[in-house]
Amino acid sequence: MRIILINQFFWPDSAATSQYLTDLTRFLAAQGHQVEVLCGDSSYARLDDAEEAPPVVVRRIACSRFGSGLPARLCSYASFFLGALWIGLRAPAADVVVTLTTPPMLSVIGSVLKRVRGVKHFIWEMDLFPEALVDVGLARRNSWMVRLLGHIADWSRLKSDGVIAIGDCMRRRLMGRGIPAAQIHVAENWADGSQIFPLPIQGHGPLKVLYSGNLGRPHDIDTIMYAMERLKGDPRFHFQFVGDGARRQELSDFCRRNGVTNTSFAPYCRRDEMSGNLASGDIGLVTQREACLGTVVPSKVYGLLAAGRPILYIGPRESTPAQIIRRFDCGWQVDCGNGQAALELLRDLEAQRGEIAAAGARARAAFLAHYDLAQGVARICDIIAAPAYAPVYAATISS
Repeated sequence: MRIILINQFFWPDSAATSQYLTDLTRFLAAQGHQVEVLCGDSSYARLDDAEEAPPVVVRRIACSRFGSGLPARLCSYASFFLGALWIGLRAPAADVVVTLTTPPMLSVIGSVLKRVRGVKHFIWEMDLFPEALVDVGLARRNSWMVRLLGHIADWSRLKSDGVIAIGDCMRRRLMGRGIPAAQIHVAENWADGSQIFPLPIQGHGPLKVLYSGNLGRPHDIDTIMYAMERLKGDPRFHFQFVGDGARRQELSDFCRRNGVTNTSFAPYCRRDEMSGNLASGDIGLVTQREACLGTVVPSKVYGLLAAGRPILYIGPRESTPAQIIRRFDCGWQVDCGNGQAALELLRDLEAQRGEIAAAGARARAAFLAHYDLAQGVARICDIIAAPAYAPVYAATISS
């Protein structure tokens, strides 16, 4: 099959969408498919990658620099959108086009190509737009712009050959917008078990709580800040934050103002360093604001499972991470705003280190059974009618 995949970020960029797309293209190319990627020449957070480029055709579209401010992002998005549409219409006909969600509304290009070129079009939803903007307070739900963009997004979804949701909570959110259940496929994300693997959990020293990745607007930080302030200076605990994001500076400023000294901050690490990075913590912290249920699904969960680290998830109990924790008994869920519960849980776990190790072992077992790279990409391949030479696992997690 000839397959075109469209997303602004691709190898060697470290954005989550880039990494998942890179994994998928390697897998498709290994099966003998003709794979072409339309991506931008600007980066989100480019790091040196130890691996070689995927053996696929890459068309990099000149677009303005991707910055942290809204005007810069809109200019970068718009320039990529127009360039991708132009190249997509001129490229040799494909059997399948898959659009991701960077930039938002990218599915419109797939809808145009489906109508003009007669290709199959699948939308791989990494987050839901414009709902995500509303949920983090950047737009008003009833504004004319949100209603217009929502109508366009839903039109594209309804015209597609399938919508890929990365969690059952996202599937429910899409159904709430009128997308038929039969048109929605749930395919959860994954991690690479050959790059991320368990290292021993230290049974001595401070209990290390690690947050690794983007700390952005969809993430709850108030709940963990409550616990951190009350544990400040306590040598039994250490909080480590690796990565960047819109709320990282807010958290750093909080620690400085309140004298929370048992914490540390570090930049993003390379993907081939991720195993050691995740192993530096005893417990992996994942957070999500209540309002963002279903519009985003934290992908940090899968790397922690691969590393054999139990998860402290602060977020809605109806979410995909919470369902994973309940299903495999591989961590603990705390409601947003319940800082006292987070505080008491951390104190209990510090006194029961054996339970941390046991939950970590269950996390790795769940990963090997359901969320390793080959299984994850096989789920996507099976949906877009490019059957993979690997077992395909059901992705929807029962509550």
